[in-house]
Amino acid sequence: MTSPLRIVIADDERPARSFLAAMLRSFDDAVIVGEAASGREAVTLIVREKPDLALLDLHMPELDGLGVIRALKKDEIPLIAFVTAFEEYAVRAFELNAVDYLLKPVDKARLRETLNRAQERIERAELEVDYRHVNKAIVAYESVVKPASLDRIPVRKRDELIFVPVAQLASIVAEGELLHLFTVGRAQHTITYRLKDLEPRLDSARFVRLGRGTLANLDAVVKVNVMPGGTHLAVLTNGQKLQISRIQSRRLRSRLFKL
Repeated sequence: MTSPLRIVIADDERPARSFLAAMLRSFDDAVIVGEAASGREAVTLIVREKPDLALLDLHMPELDGLGVIRALKKDEIPLIAFVTAFEEYAVRAFELNAVDYLLKPVDKARLRETLNRAQERIERAELEVDYRHVNKAIVAYESVVKPASLDRIPVRKRDELIFVPVAQLASIVAEGELLHLFTVGRAQHTITYRLKDLEPRLDSARFVRLGRGTLANLDAVVKVNVMPGGTHLAVLTNGQKLQISRIQSRRLRSRLFKL
């Protein structure tokens, strides 16, 4: 006999969670191992409970369903079904990449289909394929829907999720698929994210490019030193000294002169 699907529900609205939980409890092959009222709680639950399936609300404050996926390590991500009110771009992105979704208000028959698909994927050991599809769906969705500006950036510290205020960042430095966040208070954090994806979500009036893999907070720039060869060196309040490319040197000078 097939084991029941172990499921986590994440939605910041209590009535929506209760409605979904009640339907799940009517199925003999599903067991709820946790309910989360926020993206932060969802990450903690998924890491701790290791569910087979996570039903994630696409829109939650601070950390939405997409953010939950980004905050998890690759081997921590279960099968995913995003739950959303009708949103054309979301549905299209999920359908094209074979990622399951549920439209609010969730229909019981449609939920049954989601459970069946999840059970089939588990039996065929297709978790790795699902992970790749989820990432493709996220990229496709964010390419047509401008993500909301960030006030805080979620950072995993072992099994804890903390939020770093964007206003406290002095610089962001890319290293491969990692981003190193340096604060004005000289703290350092590392996240798995692409600089080109993060940059559009930051205030362009505050954060500027110093080079291909570096962003700096203008409020944290103490001075700019002229270097041999026409390049410049930015000195930040936290003691960082960051090289500025020739092209960005010209752009940065024009920005600073306007202050």
